[in-house]
Amino acid sequence: MKISTTPGAILIGFVSTLALPANAQQGVVNIVCGVQVEWCNSVQGAFSRETGITVNMIKKSAGDAFEQLAAESANPKTDVWFGGTGDSHLQAAEKDLTLAYQSPNIHLLRDWAVSQAEKANYRTVGIYAGPLGFAYNAELLERKKLPAPSCWSDLIKAEYRGEVQMANPHSSGTAFMAVATMVQLSGEDKAFKYLKALHKNINQYPREGSSALKNTSQGQNTISISFIHDVPGEVMAGFPIKAVMPCEGTGYEIGSMSIVKGARNIVNAKKFYDWALTVPAQELAAQAKQFQLPANMRAKVDLRVPDINKIKLIKYDFEKYGSPSERYRLLEKWEKEIYSQPAP
Repeated sequence: MKISTTPGAILIGFVSTLALPANAQQGVVNIVCGVQVEWCNSVQGAFSRETGITVNMIKKSAGDAFEQLAAESANPKTDVWFGGTGDSHLQAAEKDLTLAYQSPNIHLLRDWAVSQAEKANYRTVGIYAGPLGFAYNAELLERKKLPAPSCWSDLIKAEYRGEVQMANPHSSGTAFMAVATMVQLSGEDKAFKYLKALHKNINQYPREGSSALKNTSQGQNTISISFIHDVPGEVMAGFPIKAVMPCEGTGYEIGSMSIVKGARNIVNAKKFYDWALTVPAQELAAQAKQFQLPANMRAKVDLRVPDINKIKLIKYDFEKYGSPSERYRLLEKWEKEIYSQPAP
């Protein structure tokens, strides 16, 4: 079994938050960004142009961002955590790593985004939503004479041996949501039997959920477990990628945003938080070829955004799987029973 050596963080724009001095800086906000790099860049540039505030931004997957906030809790170097699966933000809220803040713009948001804030006592808020599923490279599938998968159950078939990628759930919110989705679909015992069978077909566990899809787009892999809203951008880039809404049903994310407790630049953090909930800020996603459903009710919904009303979604238990204790329990079990097993 191969493990991705891709670094867990990509520096964006100015400087990494790791280089910041101990004292607060004037006109600065330090952000960990959990969405695709194109969207991170758009957000960074637009907010800085509009406010004159310098944005120091670092790109990290949800699991890595959570671990960074936990490690730095005594001396935070980050002001805002923007994007990434809501489970991880809820876990940060329960761990007292984030600050309660009710934005004056919260009335602009859809019910599920507000509900996310209420569950966390306003220590986080929903900023977008999107369904989990999988995708395949149609050209590779045809070349290898493989059938197109349509259900989760298909991914454990022998013909897909070595053809599937799922990110590592320790570092990836996408992959943790996949594990939690399986548990909720069929119960924990059956879910872990499934994950053991799936492990035989996995060729790599990258650190970031988006990496599995990009590897599939670029012909390095055949099938990826991914968020469906990431697929249209790959299609627009000319890749032969097809999205699949699993026949059994699937989970979905409420991507979230949080202010870090002890943020050094709290005034600018709140300015960014409020701005990120506005229509112009929310519409930056589609402009950056990212097709999640925006939380702001007035934001334009691009036609390529998956219609969650037409997808068989499970009643995902965000509170349970947003609990640190449940996260650690499932990750420890996955590590012991799945990841530690030898490659087939």
